Amino acid sequence: MNSVKLGMIVKLLRESRQMSQEDLANLMGMSRTAVVNIENGKRKLSATELMRVAEIFGLTLDQLVKPELRPECIVDSGSVMEIRENSAQRISIPQNRFDKFKEVLLFMLSRIGAKPHMGETVLYKLLYFIDFDYFEKYEEQLIGATYIRNHYGPTPTHFRKLVDEMEKDGIIERVCSEYFSYPQTKYLPLREPDLSMLTGRELDLIEEVLRKLGGMNAKQISDHSHGDVPWMSTNEGEAIDYETVFYRTPEYSVRDYPEEED
Repeated sequence: MNSVKLGMIVKLLRESRQMSQEDLANLMGMSRTAVVNIENGKRKLSATELMRVAEIFGLTLDQLVKPELRPECIVDSGSVMEIRENSAQRISIPQNRFDKFKEVLLFMLSRIGAKPHMGETVLYKLLYFIDFDYFEKYEEQLIGATYIRNHYGPTPTHFRKLVDEMEKDGIIERVCSEYFSYPQTKYLPLREPDLSMLTGRELDLIEEVLRKLGGMNAKQISDHSHGDVPWMSTNEGEAIDYETVFYRTPEYSVRDYPEEED
């Protein structure tokens, strides 16, 4: 969710409680000017501030960013339908990015695919962090896949279709085995990735994600993904909104945000 939509939500919540901007500023521990800028979409809320807003209005983080989940619907002159727009629904894998997804996966497999723990679950999470880290850092899509929240963490919806096609074309080999008595599906690359499909900064970010997270097993990386705001702010079975990366906590954020004055 972008700053403009979030600011509109904050304003509607504040007015529905007959609270002044000064009242909210005092509860938030910031100046009235900061609240004005938040409501106008000119100032982003940090992850800590976002949770504080939810607390003030008696909401969960999910209910704050998704008005349709709240017990009572906000009635105001503003358009609720506009606020409810979920940008994650608009971000899937366009046809012209499908080939890029293949090359990203081949690049990953060429680097770490042979590791014993590198099964399908780990690949899902690595792809998620690659896509969402890139979007946070550059505000552009790398692959732009749709990721669904499930019990084990973010899952790319097009992954099975992709690997089925790649296996049919003889690009990868699927290997089913066991890892510590658990069933595991691995993929082995049968050709080198076409690096001309990827820019230098895309390759740098992929390498960085693999360096930081590529050593984690399925449980470790799943647990790690559960602490990321995009996953935390999404309902089970729903698509994860890319724009929630801008409210990540420092542990997960990959972007240097300038200090904003109140």
